Amino acid sequence: MNSNIAIKVKSGPSIMLASGNWFDLLDPWGSAFTIFDIAQGLSNICRYAGQCKKFYSVAEHSLYVYETAENYKLEALLHDATEAFLGDITRPLKQLLPQYKEIESNVEAAIFERFHLDLNARPEVKQADLRVLAAEQAQLMPEGTDYWTVPSRIKPAAIDVQFLSPTDSSERFLSKFFELTDESGAI
Repeated sequence: MNSNIAIKVKSGPSIMLASGNWFDLLDPWGSAFTIFDIAQGLSNICRYAGQCKKFYSVAEHSLYVYETAENYKLEALLHDATEAFLGDITRPLKQLLPQYKEIESNVEAAIFERFHLDLNARPEVKQADLRVLAAEQAQLMPEGTDYWTVPSRIKPAAIDVQFLSPTDSSERFLSKFFELTDESGAI
């Protein structure tokens, strides 16, 4: 009888993170990712598939959702954390990729678990996200793009998009994270 027991580690399609860690898209729970990996990804991804007036990062967007949400501040800051690993896929493209939703849900669940996020936050954070979206569209996109806000009764958030650089948006994102979690991190 062999006393050595082999342990099989799930390994699927993976991406290398800037930290040097691997992120397994099918096993996010077994992936070694940190808040620094999330900040790195979000600060370098442009919202709206880059189809806006100037570079505008998902990290900066996340800061506005954080500011707009009344409660669940950490959940608001991390609401788009999956995009650090999956990219900012436009809603019309997501509709054409049925398996994407499943992958996104698994990655989101792993992030929620890793950072001890509250699932009850989703409705409030979604509302804050929509309010920020309405304000963004009025500032970043062609006139009239925010037409949907009137019938949906979405009140645009009181934000002023600053078009932060990736470095600035990453530093501000990490600063808010450490403030909310009472952790310290070298930024």
